[in-house]
Amino acid sequence: MNKVKGHFNSFCHELRRKRVLYLMILPVLIYFIVFAYIPMPGAYIAFVDYNIGKGIFNSEFVGFKNFEFLMKTGDLWRITKNTILYNIAFLALTNLCQVAFAIMISELKNKWFKKLSQSIILLPYFISMVIVGFFAYNMFNYDHGFVNSILTNLGLPKHDFYSDQGIWKYIIVFFKIWASTGYGMIIYLASITGISSEIYEAAALDGASAWQKIRCIIVPLLKPTIILLFLFGLGGILKGSFDLFYNLIGNNSVLYQQTDIIDTFVFRSLVGQFNFSQGAAVGFYQSIFGLVLVLVVNAIVKKIEPDSALF
Repeated sequence: MNKVKGHFNSFCHELRRKRVLYLMILPVLIYFIVFAYIPMPGAYIAFVDYNIGKGIFNSEFVGFKNFEFLMKTGDLWRITKNTILYNIAFLALTNLCQVAFAIMISELKNKWFKKLSQSIILLPYFISMVIVGFFAYNMFNYDHGFVNSILTNLGLPKHDFYSDQGIWKYIIVFFKIWASTGYGMIIYLASITGISSEIYEAAALDGASAWQKIRCIIVPLLKPTIILLFLFGLGGILKGSFDLFYNLIGNNSVLYQQTDIIDTFVFRSLVGQFNFSQGAAVGFYQSIFGLVLVLVVNAIVKKIEPDSALF
């Protein structure tokens, strides 16, 4: 009893001593409690035939039938495959572009041009995906789109982009890279700024070229940051960029085979079909799969390079 009381007194003393820091973190804790932990019992909807009149816990329990239906129709495999492949492409290409742009910006000597370049590259991150969808529609619209207008002026036949499944995976990846590169670049640029100038001076004395400095100093020292951001990205590998996909594709069912992801499927299940149980089943599957993936990858990283692991 005295031991418990001692721990409690120690905790209260620590709380008073660092009260400003705890107050700063309080909004984050409230956010996660309200939006992440309190809604958790709602996952039970995935195991019932949900009836709005009866409520969540009074609806008929059906076990794994909602999951079985998705597996039998093939929808679960299709949306999982699309989500994973898109997110792998996003992770690999956006990180590559972010690192490349961060290194290029760090090598600029003109401060005015450096700040201007940072602002231009970061700007797309703040543009709403609704605007991006509008922009894409004006680019690829069959009747009056910019691309088809150019094709017509060149005497070439128009192309119906909104009926072509294959081309949209490239368009989606392009817009994702365009929107995400600036934000990630700032993180990598901060890591590069933190590299000691003494290392660069020693390399210059040894006669290292700019390329050797990048290859032998900057990239190796960026590795922990790259691994950390990669792990964070893997945690959301089954959570697609709903705003990007929905605003580019909308309800165009012709493109679903190549562009439908878990988030858009859940949205249509809830809004279009009012099938809350199947939507919750997919969401539950998405969360469990993502958790297992993070734990597995973190365990692998911990064995290979313990200092870069999340926990």
